[in-house]
Amino acid sequence: MNSAFDIKRFFPFLRWPRPTLATLKNDAWAGLSVGMVLIPQAVAYATLAGMPAATGLYAALIPSLVGVLWGSSALLAVGPAALSSLLVFGSLSPLAVPASEQWVALAIWLSIYSGAIQFLLGAFRLGRLSNLVSQPVIVGFINAAAIIIMMSQLPTLLGIVDIFSSNPLRVFERISAAPSHMLMTTAFGAGTLLLLALGKRFFPRFPTILFVTILATVLSWALGYAAAGGEVVGDIAKGLPPLVLPSAISFEQHRELWSAGLVLALISFTEAMSSCRVLARKRRERWDENQELIGQGLAKVASGFSGAFPVSGSFSRSALNLYAGATSAWATVFTLICVLVCLLFFTDLLYYVPRSALAALIIMPVFSLFDFGAFKRLFSISRDDGAIAVVTFVVTIAAMPRLHWGVMVGITLTMVSYLYRHMQPRIIEVSQHADGTLRDRQRFDLPRLADDLLVVRIDAALNFLTGGVLDHFVVEQCSRDPQIRRLLLCVGSVNDIDATGVDTLESLQITLKSMGIDLYVSAIKKQVWDVLEDARWLEGLPPTHIFMTDREAIEALAAAR
Repeated sequence: MNSAFDIKRFFPFLRWPRPTLATLKNDAWAGLSVGMVLIPQAVAYATLAGMPAATGLYAALIPSLVGVLWGSSALLAVGPAALSSLLVFGSLSPLAVPASEQWVALAIWLSIYSGAIQFLLGAFRLGRLSNLVSQPVIVGFINAAAIIIMMSQLPTLLGIVDIFSSNPLRVFERISAAPSHMLMTTAFGAGTLLLLALGKRFFPRFPTILFVTILATVLSWALGYAAAGGEVVGDIAKGLPPLVLPSAISFEQHRELWSAGLVLALISFTEAMSSCRVLARKRRERWDENQELIGQGLAKVASGFSGAFPVSGSFSRSALNLYAGATSAWATVFTLICVLVCLLFFTDLLYYVPRSALAALIIMPVFSLFDFGAFKRLFSISRDDGAIAVVTFVVTIAAMPRLHWGVMVGITLTMVSYLYRHMQPRIIEVSQHADGTLRDRQRFDLPRLADDLLVVRIDAALNFLTGGVLDHFVVEQCSRDPQIRRLLLCVGSVNDIDATGVDTLESLQITLKSMGIDLYVSAIKKQVWDVLEDARWLEGLPPTHIFMTDREAIEALAAAR
């Protein structure tokens, strides 16, 4: 029995439910629907990542299978994704020329590094470290990334390579001299964008992406778009992905990829995690973030050894999986069959796909990433969080192409903000309220329990950040009022204590004794009690000075006035 449990732990796909004819029918329909969307998207996202078009199909094959076999979410569509592709492009731009052999080698190493990081996080059950990428950082980065993606695709969409040139007059003169190329390219790009928008608005169930891609390809072939100088996808080699060992790169290049790999691992998993949560909520299923990290990590490593770039969970294709009626992970198998058939027999049909149409396929989903209202919501909740989102947004755009700097700055600011907030714990003097509880004495204008009794409550962990603040507050209050001869420290809200916290209590006890003040403690929680007991601090207090609850302390100390 233990052996079977261990096998399923290492091979989670053994837990898949046995399919029936009805579920296979639903999964086949959903899988083929996703596959038809995935093929043009895979090629488009490969161009966004600066990779050869074929690598997009490679990234959609074996990595997708590995991701679903070792992941925890049955309907999560793993493969090429916009944000991950953009991060690949941004990370590699300073290091090599897009689509060159060096670029592909670096992308393979980046995929292996980011996958290894995710795998290790999952294997050591450290999935919660992904929470380091806080909501403000995500809001700032995604909005910046959406702008960068759109701007990066505009030259291809409009057929104006130097659209952002510092000499717009020269660009205008060049277009005026030969406007036909730009007009035809813009017609394909803008037309594709318009049809995608209309399809999404009026025919949400219709496979608009597939229809528009086929239409653009047929028109490109019929009109001789490539012969007229238009950019098309070109030749894509048929056959299975060539399983490869990564090429050698310099140590400096490895070092450049480590930080980029870490950021890509965190961002791509955050993207996948949002899809997993939605799917789990819709299907009323549980998912394991650590197992999903293992699946995502192995998928990235598999993508690297397939000669492709890092993959991630796709929100749009996962939603389509659910929308099309998929019931299990078998839907992904049918999606892969669709991609496999294309790789083996039909890559020639992709030759005439206009690159401006692919740019439209990249831009259209990006509109759903824009959420500038999120900045307003963050500011209304917390000015610190709003500021972190804005700084992340600005740094991400300013650091282009090194997009990971925006995330790193955002994470750093989040940590600084967190530490700053916890360095200012809520420490107040309390007294008995009419309802019998201890409340803020100043806020509710309450008299003291006794003239010689000071009751202090700390609503925070007692550690290296808060210990000094507590010591300062207590000593200052006692110094102001010479009548105070007893101090009750209410620690019911203290969930954690470290060595500095214990040292603070020891120092406070000595200081109060020198001032002729007795120390009492109430409502010590078990985890705090255990630490204080191990430190032998409790031995220094008489048993009559320790109360299990605040109510016991009130009754005992108020009666002794």
